Amino acid sequence: MASTSAAKERLAVLAQQFQPSDDRAAELVLGREATAGPSLGKDPTFPQATTAAKFPKPVHDALDLDGLLTPEERAMRKKVRAYMESEVAPVIAGYWEKAEFPFKLVPSFAKLGLAGGSIRGYGCPGGSIIQNAMAVIEIARVDASLSTFLLVHSYLAMLTVSLLGSEQQKQELLPAMAKLDLVGCWALTEPSNGSDASSIRCTATKVPGGYQLDGCKRWIGNGTWADVAVVWARNSETQQVNAFIVRKGTPGFKATKIENKIALRCVQNADMVFERCFVPDSARLPGVESFKDTNKVLAISRIMVAWQPVGLAMGVYDVCVRYVAQREQFGSPIGSFQLVQERLVRMLGNIQAMFMMAWRLSKLYEEGRMSHEQASMVKAWNTLRAREVTALGREVLGGNGILADFNVAKAFCDVEAFYTYEGTYDVNVLVAGRGITGQAAIKAPSKAKRAGKGVEGVQA
Repeated sequence: MASTSAAKERLAVLAQQFQPSDDRAAELVLGREATAGPSLGKDPTFPQATTAAKFPKPVHDALDLDGLLTPEERAMRKKVRAYMESEVAPVIAGYWEKAEFPFKLVPSFAKLGLAGGSIRGYGCPGGSIIQNAMAVIEIARVDASLSTFLLVHSYLAMLTVSLLGSEQQKQELLPAMAKLDLVGCWALTEPSNGSDASSIRCTATKVPGGYQLDGCKRWIGNGTWADVAVVWARNSETQQVNAFIVRKGTPGFKATKIENKIALRCVQNADMVFERCFVPDSARLPGVESFKDTNKVLAISRIMVAWQPVGLAMGVYDVCVRYVAQREQFGSPIGSFQLVQERLVRMLGNIQAMFMMAWRLSKLYEEGRMSHEQASMVKAWNTLRAREVTALGREVLGGNGILADFNVAKAFCDVEAFYTYEGTYDVNVLVAGRGITGQAAIKAPSKAKRAGKGVEGVQA
């Protein structure tokens, strides 16, 4: 009995070792939350370098790219940068790790007045494309998830209502969405149709007083909690694609969170199911007559998607430059090593080129001369280069390159979503390739055409 009692005591002591003390638990929480004073960005287990909770100063502009901007564009960049560094950087790694959206930041984020982007009127900012792009890159510099939240809300949901909605829909939705009193999402992608987005299977059947929606959507950003969903569905009568406003809580509409993502973990992507979901006639967007109308929205949103990787790469580079000055090995800062410097120069060069590609694309749009092929080329190229920047940054940080606390690992994962959404890299380069050759290569030729080419080949 004595030996049994002693064994239980030892087990009790051992169990306590696996339970963090109240002080340690508090440290773990505080490490993920904003803290005032010099402790911000300091990890007591690794005092050799500052984490991204205290975001580094920007050092990524090697060619005075700021000189290309107007005073209004620079003011926008400065305002958003200050907010992201002071309010978001100290806490975002914890939300990312837990795959939670930082809802408590929404009120202060709304005060920046960014929602609605270049939309004029209805309480929206109405700034230039580049002015709004400066907000996007400063958000993405600190956190890609928040930049995607804004992109989906403003440059997909709100923009669709603005470009293709009725006056009643604009008056009803846009002012509240501009204040983030209502949050939007954009439901196009389906489980069976990713890159082949035009093959929509979700149906809209005309019934007395409105339409009945049936089908599924997937990967819908903001989808689990959005108040307003812009849903694309095929009209059962005309076989053309139409768009509808579906409110949260509508009977027959269900959204569930997609779990276990490695990228944009704060973004709440949803699987959506519509089962005999009724929406009134007034919910249909009158400006949408076919799938081609999606291009009116995507032409602008793709510009912003081309800017997102620019901001993400800037944040990675800024963190790396500070890190190599602080971190020492073999008795010297690692920034004094040749191989580290080579990686930094490659990263910096990519960032200058990425900025110029996105800036020129934006100018072409403002001049009314941008083509879909140009937008696809820039989006594909910038996301490819951002992948390289984050990979190099991960190498520079060594073991700390796989910790979300230093931002680089988080960006390393997040860039994979940029590389894939709004057209995968492969699809976008094939759109650009079509512009070069005049020949579409996305769809394989039909069996008849392949057979015909084979005969022609023999005759030749």
